[in-house]
Amino acid sequence: MAAGARRALWVGAGVAVVALAVTYEHFDLGRLLTLEQLKASRDALVGAYQARPLSTLLAYFGLYVMATALSIPGALILTLAAGAMFGLGVGLLVVSFASSLGALLAFLAARYLLRDAIQARFADRLAPFNEGVRRDGTFYLLTLRLVPLFPFWLINLLMGLTPIGAGRFYLVSQLGMLAGTAVVVNAGTQLVAIHSAGDIVSPGLLGSFVLLGLFPLVAKAVVGGLRGRKVYAKWPRPRAFDRNLVVIGAGAGGLVSAYIAAAVKAKVTLVEGHKMGGDCLNYGCVPSKALIRSAKFAHQLKRAGELGFTRTAGAVDFAAVMRRIQQVIAAIAPHDSVARYTGLGVEVLQGHARITSPWSVEVTAADGRRQTLSTRGIVIATGASPFVPPIPGLQDTGFLTSDTVWGLTELPRRLVVLGGGPIGCELAQAFARLGAQVTQVEMAPRLLAREDTEVAELVAGSLSADGIHLLLGHEAVRAEVVDGQRQLVVRREGRDLALPFDQLLCAVGRTPRVTGYGLEELGIPLTGRHTIETNEYLQTLYPNIYAVGDVAGPFQFTHTAAHQAWYAAVNALFGRFKRFKADYRVIPRATFTDPEVARVGLSEAEAREEGVAVEVTRYGLDDLDRAIADGTARGFVKVLTAPGTDRILGATIVGEHAADLLAEFVLAMKQGLGLNKILGTIHTYPTLAEANKYAAGEWKRAHAPQRLLAWVARYHAWERA
Repeated sequence: MAAGARRALWVGAGVAVVALAVTYEHFDLGRLLTLEQLKASRDALVGAYQARPLSTLLAYFGLYVMATALSIPGALILTLAAGAMFGLGVGLLVVSFASSLGALLAFLAARYLLRDAIQARFADRLAPFNEGVRRDGTFYLLTLRLVPLFPFWLINLLMGLTPIGAGRFYLVSQLGMLAGTAVVVNAGTQLVAIHSAGDIVSPGLLGSFVLLGLFPLVAKAVVGGLRGRKVYAKWPRPRAFDRNLVVIGAGAGGLVSAYIAAAVKAKVTLVEGHKMGGDCLNYGCVPSKALIRSAKFAHQLKRAGELGFTRTAGAVDFAAVMRRIQQVIAAIAPHDSVARYTGLGVEVLQGHARITSPWSVEVTAADGRRQTLSTRGIVIATGASPFVPPIPGLQDTGFLTSDTVWGLTELPRRLVVLGGGPIGCELAQAFARLGAQVTQVEMAPRLLAREDTEVAELVAGSLSADGIHLLLGHEAVRAEVVDGQRQLVVRREGRDLALPFDQLLCAVGRTPRVTGYGLEELGIPLTGRHTIETNEYLQTLYPNIYAVGDVAGPFQFTHTAAHQAWYAAVNALFGRFKRFKADYRVIPRATFTDPEVARVGLSEAEAREEGVAVEVTRYGLDDLDRAIADGTARGFVKVLTAPGTDRILGATIVGEHAADLLAEFVLAMKQGLGLNKILGTIHTYPTLAEANKYAAGEWKRAHAPQRLLAWVARYHAWERA
């Protein structure tokens, strides 16, 4: 709805409400909607109906619709009047349609006058509720309508703020209010015997309504149970199980799932077909950060003159750098080792796992021996593999991925990096700082497509300063060998460009590992992104089989996999008593380039695309004392808040140790703390963390009460006089 039309509606509705309130109070209409007044007027009302049946019915219908639409107290008395005037049949018919139509009008008024403002203000808190209404709104509304304990006028207004459709609201209201309406209309036919509301709705009758109200939820559970039985129909269920849980994959998601199960004394088996610790330890987070550390030191040596040092040239021993990376992996590996998890009470099996039924997993060891495990629950945590694009000739020229690059022992003189996402940017910068001639190719018009444009531009400037040749908006069309020279041909606006290389690194994303684990045979569906389809509890098609981490999505972060693992393990082990929906409201992310990029919540571009109103506060790190002293005074802190409030909707930090600094905003968003709380927190001086406080200070200055300050200035002038 246009802002002008909404404003006109607000004004019209406000005038109508004020006029109604004045009329209601001036003429003391409340006394007319009392049981005593109804009993006193019964004969006159019946006489009016007998004399002019059609006009009386229409007048009553219009009055009831208006009273319901405007949420006027007295619906009970009006409903009793219908029974007294028209009898059970006609009274029930008139009230049923009048109440539903009035409820729809109140619903629409709340929707068009209030919903947009409330949804924008409380978007993150209302998101799970909205999703529940979209999925099960009919059951919830029907339950509320069947139980007369809940004020119907309040239900009308609150449901108008949700995504439920108006047609569905009307039909469910028409059906759900029928039973309660029938009881009250029938009581109206015996008006003389009624002395209070307790004579209409007894405790026993209320109890019956409560049981009736539970029917939709019970029906939903029964339907779910029948659907589950149908899914399991062709699979024989064992009488007993060897294990409570089998976890497939020993990356972050699998390790945490197994750890939790063992901690609560469940019998759990963890199956890993390759290396304990998964991709993060062996090919991703750990080795890449070790490489980045060496590359950063090489870069600092080149800038030593800025800190007052001379003759500090250092030669890069690339083989030694790669050996150190393996040493770092080896030092961390015991945290994820077979020995550690065995000591925690987890049975660890090395081999390839394949799900053969909803309750059985076959494990094939390296020597070919097989064993079948029976289990009540299964957690799939098989991770993801580097995606290799279908570029003609790529298999002939050879290529590296983020998995295989760690096998290098010589620094490639000419390195082409294909991909401008976080992995591509991190590795391109690291190799360039270690001395390689790096060309980075990205098909999109800029790097880091999921971040704001200013973030991408700052990172691109840093990569260019490190000597990386950026080719943005270029599509890789083929790889080939010409006169013994390997080269990648890229195209932009119809023009081809050949890029000779010694090594080609494909870093264009990762694809979930979903084949070879029995998912196809069980019919477990995948999403459009090739992740395993799960519900909000991380359950697959089979409620006892769960998926977590990269294979489940929607994020490919180690910390998200560990976060999901808690929900999957607890739901798998205790779901018959209580299940928990995975909470993705506050998920941080970071790209470990120099400068680092870290974000939680909405970016400015996402807010714009989703139509979320935000206020942007920015603080530049070039003003921060510690950053100036360290020679890292570049970057910024950007905070998105709900307009007029200090509630944080998102935060982006670009700069030194941005990922560490982000933790304060992650905590604030998770615990519902605003910028005022951050501003009121003492931060050690001089530290980079002060940037968060200064960003909060920028917001505070923008919201200073100027009128009050003007009066304070006058007060101080008076004090001086």
